[in-house]
Amino acid sequence: MTGKERVMASFEGRDFDRVPIYCAGLSCRIASHVLGREAFVGHGMQRYRESIARWEGWLDEFEERTRRDVLEVSERLDLDLVRPAYWRYPHDPIERIDEHTFRYGDEDGYWWVNRFFPETELFQEVDRADRPEPTIEDVRRAAGQMEQQAESGSAPTPESFPDLLAAKEFYGERRAIPGSGTGVSIPRERHWLEAMALEPDTVRRYLVARAKINRRTIPVMAEMGLKILFGGGDFAGKHGPLYGPKAFHHCMLPALQIVSGCCEEHDTWHFFASDGNLWPVAEDLFVNSGVHGFYEIDIRCEMDLEVLRDTFPHLRLCGGIASETLHQGTVEEVVAETRDALDVARRRGRIVVGVSNQVVAATPLENFDAMMQTLHDQP
Repeated sequence: MTGKERVMASFEGRDFDRVPIYCAGLSCRIASHVLGREAFVGHGMQRYRESIARWEGWLDEFEERTRRDVLEVSERLDLDLVRPAYWRYPHDPIERIDEHTFRYGDEDGYWWVNRFFPETELFQEVDRADRPEPTIEDVRRAAGQMEQQAESGSAPTPESFPDLLAAKEFYGERRAIPGSGTGVSIPRERHWLEAMALEPDTVRRYLVARAKINRRTIPVMAEMGLKILFGGGDFAGKHGPLYGPKAFHHCMLPALQIVSGCCEEHDTWHFFASDGNLWPVAEDLFVNSGVHGFYEIDIRCEMDLEVLRDTFPHLRLCGGIASETLHQGTVEEVVAETRDALDVARRRGRIVVGVSNQVVAATPLENFDAMMQTLHDQP
C-alpha cells in the first residue's frame, strides 16, 4: 500500500498492510538530524528565521527553502500522514536589537520585543509597550468583527493555500495530506476565560461566526481532494479543560456542529486537536459535535488509545506516543510506549500512530531514532 492508501484504509475500517504512522511536529534540531543538514523546520526557530529573512530581505528564499525542507523531512521519515506546513511569523521587524532579539510594531505606538533562545528553540516576547489590560469589551469587539467577516468576507481558492498545493505536487497520491480551515477555539487569554463565565453568549457569537467562515474553506479542501481536515485548538492541560462542560456545551458545541455538518456535506472529515485531558467534555466533543477524528492524543494526559476506541468506536485517532516520553524518558520507555500504541492500532483499527505533539529541541536523538525505528520495524 502507499501511505495514503494505508491511512485511508485504516480510517475507513478496512484491512491495511501495517499501521500507518505520522509525526505531529519536529523542532529544527530533530529535523536537521533527519536531513543531515540545517533544516528550515520547526516552531520558534522558524519564526526567528522569518524575522531575519524579513529584516535582511530574503523572504522569498526563506519561503522556498522552508517549503522544500518541510516536505523532504516527511519523505525521509517515510511517514504515511504528513505535515505540509509549519508556523510562520508574519511581522516585519522595526529594529534588530542584537543577534537574537527583534522589535516589532510601531515605535510611536504599541511595540513588542521577541528574543530567540537557541537551546530550547523558543521565540518569546520579552518586553512590550505599556497598554491597558484587555477586558470583556475587547471580546465584544472581536465578536462583532468576526460576525462582520462572516457576512461580508470572500471565499478562498486553492491558490490561497500554496503549502497544500506544493505538498500535493510533491507527494502526489503517495502520502495522506491533511487539509485545514476547520479550526474553532477560544483564545486562552484571561479576558476570554472571564467572558466565558460572565458573557457566554458573546463568546458563542464569536465562535459561531468563526465556524461560518470555515464553511467557505471546507468546499475548497474537498475540491483539492483533501479529505482529512485538521483543526481544533488547545484548551486543556493534564488536569482537564480550562473551562467547564457547561461552558463548552453552550459556546463551543454549536460552532463545532456547524463545521462538522459542512464537512459531512462535502464528504470530508473534521479532525479536532487539543493537548491535555479532555474527558470532562468528551461526550460533547467526540459525539454530540459530529467530529470525525481526534489528534494530538497524549497518553500522559489520560487520553489512552484503547480507552478512546472502546468509548468512541466511530472516532478516527492520531497519536499515542507522548512528546514528554520522547523528551524525558529512556530509550526503553520510548520503545515500550511506541509498541503499545502500535499494538492497539493493529488490533482496533482507525488509528494512525505517532508522537502526539512537537518533538522538542532537547529530545535525545537516540530516543527519536528508537521511536522511528520501532514504527518502521512493526511486524
